[in-house]
Amino acid sequence: MFDKIVYATMRFFNINPSGRILNRFSKDVGVLDETLPLTFLDTVEVSRSPIYTHLSASLQGITTIRAFGAQEILKKEFDNFQNQYSAPGYMILAANRTFGFWLDIHCVVYIALVTISILFIESEMFGGNVGLALTQSMTLTGMFQWGMRQWSELENTMTSVERIQEYTEVTPEKDEKTKDPPRLWPEKGNIKFDRMCLRYSPEDSYVLNNLTFEIKSNEKVGIVGRTGAGKSSLITALFRLTDIDGNIFIDEINTKEIPLNILRSKISIIPQEPVLFSGSLRNNLDPFDQYNDDVLWSALTEVELKNAVSSLPAGLGSKVSEGGSNFSIGQRQLLCLARAIIRQNKILILDEATANVDPHTDGLIQTTIRQKFLDCTVLTIAHRLHTIMDSDKVLVMDAGKAVEFDHPHKLLQDQNGVFYGLVMQTGKAMAENLIAIAEENYNNMSL
Repeated sequence: MFDKIVYATMRFFNINPSGRILNRFSKDVGVLDETLPLTFLDTVEVSRSPIYTHLSASLQGITTIRAFGAQEILKKEFDNFQNQYSAPGYMILAANRTFGFWLDIHCVVYIALVTISILFIESEMFGGNVGLALTQSMTLTGMFQWGMRQWSELENTMTSVERIQEYTEVTPEKDEKTKDPPRLWPEKGNIKFDRMCLRYSPEDSYVLNNLTFEIKSNEKVGIVGRTGAGKSSLITALFRLTDIDGNIFIDEINTKEIPLNILRSKISIIPQEPVLFSGSLRNNLDPFDQYNDDVLWSALTEVELKNAVSSLPAGLGSKVSEGGSNFSIGQRQLLCLARAIIRQNKILILDEATANVDPHTDGLIQTTIRQKFLDCTVLTIAHRLHTIMDSDKVLVMDAGKAVEFDHPHKLLQDQNGVFYGLVMQTGKAMAENLIAIAEENYNNMSL
């Protein structure tokens, strides 16, 4: 079951909350290993999934909850989930008690019939035989009651087996490779989309439609668009997190022909929500233990975290709490940047990486990317336009289509264009500043 979940598609995780998955590995496996052999039911597993999910989401977003003063709303939601969890338990308890009551009534009737039959027998019977008949009847009814109750509990516990069986049949990601790429692939970082379409399930409509464009080696490309335009789906397609129609080529090799583990290891990403795992700081920077400490310290120096890490008692061996809670969000973002520097991949993706950090960290990230990833292809998804106005090109997404793709200065010449409209929405002063940045960068490129 664990292997199936690890290699499941991203759609599986989109439609199944983390609480439900954790419930399979915790309570259901516990029922299978312990409760089922004893045929003893002590909880209703299905209704626990919303509680697990709610608690997990609340813990992850505790700072946001407190910032907006939403504690009472979350308490009411938790009470509602708790009531939903308790209700089936009471129903099963009531059903068991009712079942036991009527079973006892039938047993009493059976014993009464045995007793009455003895009274109406005309032939003489020894007292010992009468006592034996009554005691055996009572023993038989006790065994009958026990067997029926155990069968009922067995039926209830088998739901855990069914749910675990369901997860063992989860469809894994398709990884049909035809050839291994060259050892140094990708050397250039050229990306080409050829009539690429994407949808998250066969029943859904396409969220990306017929994308055809090329990002040349070492280009810095900003990706912009309104909410729901398909910016994040573009990255989903690049990592092959879901099946696509059409093709994506990286250095003239179709990504469908590349094993998933190789493809994803060759593309670095700095997500909007920085990801750190429980373990040591060294394992977070170099999870596969491929680099020596000098490389790690050098990367930490680049992102100005060397002093902060050196001050920790164990240095690189210091423990990272779940989700990196013992680091600030800015430090977590910089650690993700350090991880990308260590990997030295030719393709880097920034998914609105500076949206949740302070101005100093924002500037440090932008400066470091310009310096350390000068010879890399960089794709930046951003809502704040000033982070991509000095890009080589800007890809404008709208309703799942690439409607504009050129240098920002050239796009701004079309006053009816989508990109021009996005810039104007920032306000007159900001728009003038953005236009000046784009023009200055364009003139510098022309020199």
